[in-house]
Amino acid sequence: MASETLDQALRLRGAPLYVFHEIVHNKHVVGDFRDRGVVFVESVADVPEGANLLFSAHGVSPAIRAEASRRGIRAIDATCPLVTKVHIEATRFARQGYSIVLIGHAGHDEVAGTMGEAPEHIVLVQTPEEAERFVPRNPERIAYLTQTTLSVDEALRVIEVLRRRFPHIVAPRKEDICYATQNRQEAVRELARQAQLVLVVGSGNSSNSIRLAEVAREHGCPAHLIDDTRDIDRAWFRGVETVVLTAGASAPEHLVTQCIDWLRDNFQAQVEQRAVREENVRFPLPRAVRPAPTTARPPASTLPIIR
Repeated sequence: MASETLDQALRLRGAPLYVFHEIVHNKHVVGDFRDRGVVFVESVADVPEGANLLFSAHGVSPAIRAEASRRGIRAIDATCPLVTKVHIEATRFARQGYSIVLIGHAGHDEVAGTMGEAPEHIVLVQTPEEAERFVPRNPERIAYLTQTTLSVDEALRVIEVLRRRFPHIVAPRKEDICYATQNRQEAVRELARQAQLVLVVGSGNSSNSIRLAEVAREHGCPAHLIDDTRDIDRAWFRGVETVVLTAGASAPEHLVTQCIDWLRDNFQAQVEQRAVREENVRFPLPRAVRPAPTTARPPASTLPIIR
C-alpha cells in the first residue's frame, strides 16, 4: 500500500516529492523511487515549505505531523493501518493512566513513531532481561504493545516475563504483530525443517526480513539474507539438496522471481510452491491519492433499445 501510494502521488503531483524516512525498508524499492525524483529525508526541516511530503509505512509521531502542518507542507499519510492501530492503542492506554511497555527494537522508525504518541507513558523493552529489570510507576496499571515486525517467538519470550512479574498486565485487544510477518514466519518455521538452506530476499535494515532468517536458524537451518542474486554465494549450496526461498514483506516480487531463475540456471533446480497460509488482505490507498470516481456508462448490451 505504501509503495502504491508513493507511485500514485508521483503521478498526481510530480517530482520532487519528499518522503519522511524510507518508504519501506528495501533498498531496491527506495532506489527505484529515488531515480524517479523522490527525496528521502530524516527531518521535516529538510522539506521546503509548501512541498509534498509522504509519511512512510512505519508511521510518525504527532510532533512530526504538527511540524509539517506548521510549515505548510502538504502531507500524504502512507502509514500501515496495522501501525496506526498500535498508535491508537498507545494513546488509549495513556489516557487511561497505564504505564506502557513497548516491545521492540531501539532506533527502528516504527518504534520512534509509536513512542512519540505518549512519550511520558511508554518504556521500550527489547529483551527478556530488560523485562526482568523493568520497574513501572504502578505495577497494578500496566499494559504492553509490540512493534508489528517482531519475531512472534521473540515477542512471546518478553511477554512471558512481563505476565509472570505483572499478572494484571493488559494486552492489546488484538495481536499487534503484522499478519504478513506472522504468516512468513510460520511458513519458514514449518519448511526450514525440510531443507538444508533458507534464502530470505530482503534488505539488511528490514526488521521482518532479519526475523525470517533468525527463525530458520532457530530451527537448525542455515539462512542468508540477500538483497538480490548478486549476494548469493555458490559455496552455500555444497551438499545442499533442498532450499527454501522466502521474502520480507516489502521485497518486490520480481526479485523473488530473479532468484528462482538463478537457481534454475545454476543448479537446474526444480521449483515447488508450498502454501502454508493464504493472504487476502488489501488496504485502500489514502484519500489524497485515490483515483477520482468515474461515472461509467453501462455496457452496450444493457442499454435500452428504443423502437
